[in-house]
Amino acid sequence: MKLNVAVFFGGRSVEHEISIISAQQAIAAADKEKYNIIPIYITKSGIFYSSPEMTKIESFKNIPELLKKSSRVIFVNDEKGAKVESYPKKLFGGLSQHIDVALPIMHGTNGEDGTLQGYIETLGIPYAGCGVLASAVGMDKVVMKKILKEHGIPVLDCEYFYSSEWYKNKNEIIEKIEKLNYPVIVKPANLGSSVGIKKAADRSALEEAVEEAFVFAEKVLVEHAIENLREINCAAIGDSDEVITSVCEEPFGGDFLSYEKKYMQGAKSSKTSEGMASLARKVPADLSKEESDTIRRMVSDTFRALGCAGASRVDCMIDTAEGKMYVNEINTIPGSLSFYLWEAAGISFPEVVDRLINIALKTARIKEKLTVTFETDVLSLQGGTKGAKA
Repeated sequence: MKLNVAVFFGGRSVEHEISIISAQQAIAAADKEKYNIIPIYITKSGIFYSSPEMTKIESFKNIPELLKKSSRVIFVNDEKGAKVESYPKKLFGGLSQHIDVALPIMHGTNGEDGTLQGYIETLGIPYAGCGVLASAVGMDKVVMKKILKEHGIPVLDCEYFYSSEWYKNKNEIIEKIEKLNYPVIVKPANLGSSVGIKKAADRSALEEAVEEAFVFAEKVLVEHAIENLREINCAAIGDSDEVITSVCEEPFGGDFLSYEKKYMQGAKSSKTSEGMASLARKVPADLSKEESDTIRRMVSDTFRALGCAGASRVDCMIDTAEGKMYVNEINTIPGSLSFYLWEAAGISFPEVVDRLINIALKTARIKEKLTVTFETDVLSLQGGTKGAKA
């Protein structure tokens, strides 16, 4: 019997469009003999829709028209488990299907940061990828750095601050940042796809970059920009029992990869459905065996330190002048699910989807064995609304 797999994508995120592309790639790769795919598209205003048309990338060229042909849906949970239904519910026809497993393919805020994972977990649906905590930690670059440092994994030092702090103590914050030495990289602390990232070579450029970053996030991170930089990425898949790593890649795009370099260059050459797969890169990266082994070990260690599951991509940096390697960030739901790295490692995209779903079901079985409630007569012993401590 086929498994009903709900693929979540879109969402209230600046990475909305990239999520659509990644999801369509995964839907196309999923083995239709094993899985009945139920697309769950979340609009930029947070409304859920579903339609068979949403399994075709071409349908999203005109989203307003697509929504007219689609059903608004909600999720409900009864004694038989969770299901997705048309809303408002129809007497005849409409969607009403049990969900066996969820596959979240949402990048950025409200999808990759633990928000969606918490919702799915509350519904009691097994889901692929990182859990709530690992998703949230992986999304917040500041918290991620602190945890990796605690585990002895090399990361660059940084300064971080909130918008309220910046406007109250701008000069003091700038003085701290300048101790990192220019040039610096300014980043929103909890976004991906290089949105809002700027390089600053002096104080004026720094202030401008910080102001732009605050358009996208309340917390901003600043770190020294490595001038002799090689970016090396590597994917990992697994759980707490086993982690395997892909081959390494070296993407090309200058000092750092902006959103436009990652995604728009492919669009200009009529590759709008290729997402991250259309980026100029060398796979495998031109590294010595020792360098490759070191990067892959750092990736595996990062995956485990953050408590990840499913498929992630870890972006690393090599300072060629100093001969040092650093972890830059983790993408717990990477663009295109990094299928091109797995294909280069001999693992097909359909197999990646299989592994994600199998890990989701395995995690759900483990959770079912845990005690989350227990019988107690504490309520019958209460003397009133003030509780036992009164």
